Amino acid sequence: MLELLAGEAPAHEYEALTEARRRTGAGPDELAKLERAKQLGLSIRTLTERHHQREAGLSALVDTARDLATPHDVGTLLQVILRRARLLLAVDMAYIGMYEDDQRHFSVRASDGHTTALNIGLRLPSGTGLGHVVMTKPSPFWSPDYLADERIHHSGEVDHVVRAEGLHAILAVPLSRGARPFGTLYVAERKVRHFTTDEIALLSSLGDLAGVAIEKAELLDRSTALVGELERYAGQVEAGLRGAQELGDTQHRLMQLVLGDCDLDTLARAAGKELGAAVQVCAANGTILTTAGDMTGATGRPGAPDGPADPAESALVLATMDAHAAREPVALHGGGLWAVPISAGTGNLGTLLLRPDRPDAVQDERLLRLVAQVVAVQLLVESRRTAIAEGQVRDDFLGDLLASPQRPPHQLEQHARRLGIDLSKPHVLVVARPEGDARGKMAIWAASYAHRLSGLKSMHNGCAVLLLPGTDAGGAARAVSAELSPLLGHPVTVGSAGPMTGTVPVHHGFQEALRCLDAMTSLGVTGRSASVRELGFLGVLLSDNHDVEGFVDSAIGPVIDYDQQRFTDLTRTLETYFDAGGSPTNAAKKLHVHPNTVARRLERISELLGPEWQQPDRALEVQLALRVFRVRHSLRRPDRAAAEEGAGPAEGRET
Repeated sequence: MLELLAGEAPAHEYEALTEARRRTGAGPDELAKLERAKQLGLSIRTLTERHHQREAGLSALVDTARDLATPHDVGTLLQVILRRARLLLAVDMAYIGMYEDDQRHFSVRASDGHTTALNIGLRLPSGTGLGHVVMTKPSPFWSPDYLADERIHHSGEVDHVVRAEGLHAILAVPLSRGARPFGTLYVAERKVRHFTTDEIALLSSLGDLAGVAIEKAELLDRSTALVGELERYAGQVEAGLRGAQELGDTQHRLMQLVLGDCDLDTLARAAGKELGAAVQVCAANGTILTTAGDMTGATGRPGAPDGPADPAESALVLATMDAHAAREPVALHGGGLWAVPISAGTGNLGTLLLRPDRPDAVQDERLLRLVAQVVAVQLLVESRRTAIAEGQVRDDFLGDLLASPQRPPHQLEQHARRLGIDLSKPHVLVVARPEGDARGKMAIWAASYAHRLSGLKSMHNGCAVLLLPGTDAGGAARAVSAELSPLLGHPVTVGSAGPMTGTVPVHHGFQEALRCLDAMTSLGVTGRSASVRELGFLGVLLSDNHDVEGFVDSAIGPVIDYDQQRFTDLTRTLETYFDAGGSPTNAAKKLHVHPNTVARRLERISELLGPEWQQPDRALEVQLALRVFRVRHSLRRPDRAAAEEGAGPAEGRET
């Protein structure tokens, strides 16, 4: 037996020695001693094997610690831990579960020895599996046959993966930072297995080492990410410094041109070269001051002088308005154009339009603003000899026309002649008030619109004031509302007055248009358009000159003209009809005619005034107009009026 022990013989040789002695006829005492010696020998052999295994495990653990001490990112480190765990315990599979970044979900972060893709990323339901036991009470926990173990609160998702992998025995130990566990290390066998205390202790030691190594790896990852972020920031700062240097050089080159008394064309060509784009400079009213490069294919330009803007042009006008409102460059979507405001202080000098030479070119907005500033300086230098000065002077002139008290009429007329403005022709006055935030958009649009229609514009308390050629004040108001409301994206209330000729009536027309706006506000019809005349008798009350003749003509003018041309008596029939409470029969009695005659006359009146003349609002205006007409007629020709009153109706004039 001692020789077998010394030679580290396998266990079956101990049993063979005992059987051989029994076959040779050894006595009971000798066999009992031999059996005792065999048991002691096997015990010593088992202890020796256990010591050897422990030494091997400790040696492997030391090698593992050496591996874990080598710097790794977290992902690589987890794989090293799993491979070492499989080697230490000679198991089929190992995996690690950890909390996700939100610290609310626990999932499998890494796996080794798996045969399916179900394990990686599997979220472990709270309160189930070995992990819950280990995390709740940080200590190892194992099961020789997981699916058959009733001590465990099972989860259908986890059990499905265990079956797919063919696992039976599972051992779990905590991964901790100090006393706080943050994950679990699992090893699993594809057969029923009872883990020994040495194996459990060995895996627990590996879990302790792994917890420290993971914490350091995460710190290293964070440090590496921070270093990378700092390097990127340093690169951005360096690039920013280079960009600032380049911007400074560009500004120096362009300003040297301006200070060298160059013209706007030369500056535009130099700016286009710096920007790598075709450049167009427009005045505030849309006048093109200069173009450098090929602007072919542009979607339009603000302030085209030939009538209302088409949809493409409206898009560019809107982009221009947005650019000036935000005081920032604005890209026109789908058009390949940029609109950059040119301003000085709060004043709008115009717009810089540019089309990059390459459609995919990325424009530096700082460079765009810098070029616009240099162009603004050039425009200010040339302000006495460009369209900008003319536009400002024209705005100032309309301000003089609107002011109270006005300058002497002969001075205003001389100023108008110098500007080429003919106020001897009819004009209408339009005031547009946005019902929302318009910021700087109104002034941009008003300058463009006035330029297109050869009119004048001014700004008054956030409202756009337009003096436009024409005789239809209501039509002008509707046209302004139709174009401006979509551009601003919210309703615009528009009031108008006119027509008027000369310089003096402009101030009165402006006051009437303002009162028209106030009346529309009081009537609750904001966001609409109307002229003083379209307000009917309200317009008569609001107007400075009380255009009674115009009011009467708009209300019953066709009836009066018909009477004068045909020598009929429709006007008196209309008066009598209203006096009779709208009854044709009672009116016929007062007129001493047949009811059918009154009916035919009313039909003719409907043809002249339209079928809606008996509607309440219209009927009120008709009655007021009749009363005013009768009073004016009586005051002008009292003798004839009295004679007509005594003569009675002209029967048979209208049949």
